[in-house]
Amino acid sequence: MVAKLVSRRTPIVILICGCLISLLGFGPRSAFGFFLSPMSSAHGWGRDVFAFALAIQMLLWGAAQPFAGAVADRFGAAPVLSIGAVLYSLGLVTMAQATTPNMLTLSAGVLIGFGLAGSSFTLVIGAFGALMPKPWRSLAFGAGTAAGSFGQFLFSPLAVALIDNFGWLTTLGIFGGIVLLIVPLSLALATPQRRPQLSGTTEAGQSLVQALTEAFRNRSYLLLVLGFFTCGFQIFFITVHLPAYLIDRGLPAELGGWTLATIGLFNIIGSIASGWLGGMVPNRLILSAIYFARAVAIAIFVVVPASPIATLMFGAVTGLLWLSTVPPTSALVAIMFGTRWLTTLFGFAFFSHQIGGFLGVWLGGLLFERTGSYDSLWVLSIGLGVLSAIVNLPIVEKPVARAALAPA
Repeated sequence: MVAKLVSRRTPIVILICGCLISLLGFGPRSAFGFFLSPMSSAHGWGRDVFAFALAIQMLLWGAAQPFAGAVADRFGAAPVLSIGAVLYSLGLVTMAQATTPNMLTLSAGVLIGFGLAGSSFTLVIGAFGALMPKPWRSLAFGAGTAAGSFGQFLFSPLAVALIDNFGWLTTLGIFGGIVLLIVPLSLALATPQRRPQLSGTTEAGQSLVQALTEAFRNRSYLLLVLGFFTCGFQIFFITVHLPAYLIDRGLPAELGGWTLATIGLFNIIGSIASGWLGGMVPNRLILSAIYFARAVAIAIFVVVPASPIATLMFGAVTGLLWLSTVPPTSALVAIMFGTRWLTTLFGFAFFSHQIGGFLGVWLGGLLFERTGSYDSLWVLSIGLGVLSAIVNLPIVEKPVARAALAPA
C-alpha cells in the first residue's frame, strides 16, 4: 500500500510535504528562547545552564548531519526523518521533565540535537534533489528553506500564546506531539529505489568513500564549505546578540524581538527568490552577491545613528539575505557531484555552518566581556562577508570529471 502511494506522488505533493516537514522541524527549535526565563526561574538555574544545553544542541546537530545525510542517501530520507522526529519529540518531552542541568543538557542538547540532524530542512533538500525533476529542483530548494523560516515566524507567537495560557511544561509536550507529524509526512519523501539522477555519469555506482574523497579533493567544494562557515557565524551572532546590542545603543528591548521577526518574514521572500534565480543565474554569483551585500548591510547598520526605523530596515535587508545562501549552496553540490550523495555532502557544508554559528555566539559573549563592546565582532562579520564573497567567485559550476567507477 505504501509503495503504491509513493508511486503516485507528483512533484507538487513532494514539495508540499517536504515544506511542511521543514516548517515542523525548524519551528519548535526556533522558539526555545521563550522557555529560557520560565524554566530557569522554576528550577533556580542561571541562564548559562540553558545556554550551554543549546550550544551542545547546535554542535551535535551540525556534527551528526553528515552521518544522517549518508544514511538518507543510502536508504532514503523517510526512515531518517521518522527516527529524527521521534528523537526530537522525546527530547522535547524529556526537556519538560528536566529538573537538573545534566538532564536539561541530555534532553535539549543531546536528544534534540541528534533529532534535528535527522529531521531538519537539510534532509528535505537532499530528498528534493533526488526526487524532484531538474526544472523544479532549484525552486524546491528555496521553498524548503523558506518553509523552515516560516516555521520560525509561526512558532514564536504560538509559543508565547501557549505558555501564557497553559504554561511552559504543557507547551513543550504539545510541541513534542506536533513534531511527530513529520513521521507520516516523510512517506512522501520515500525513495523506493536508488537510481542515477544525471545521465552520462558514473554517479549511481559511486560509494560513500569515493564521494567524500572526490569532494574533499575538489577545490570548488572546499571554497563552498568555507563560505558557508561565514553564513553560520553571521546568522547566529545576530540572532543571539542583536537584542542586547540594541539595548546598549539605547533602543527599547522589544525592538530586538520585532527585528528578529522581520528577519524571519523577509527570509521567506529571500529564500524563494534565491532558489528561483538559481535557475537563471550562476549560483556562485548569487552566493558572492549575498555575502557581499550582507557585509555592506552590516557596515551601514553599525555606523548610522541608532533608531527603530534603521534597525527594522536592517532586519528587512538581512532577512532577504538570511538563509538565501542555502538554495545556491545545495544547488552547487548537486551540479558538481550529482544527487546520489547530495544530503551527505551538503551535511558537511552544514557542519561548517554550525561551527561558524558556535563561534559567532561564543566569541560575541567572550569579546564583549573583555572589551565591553560588540565592535570587534561586527568588524569580523564584515570581513568574513567580504572574504566569502571573494572565495565563491572561483567555484567551477559544472559536473566534476569522473573516470569509470567500480560498482559500490
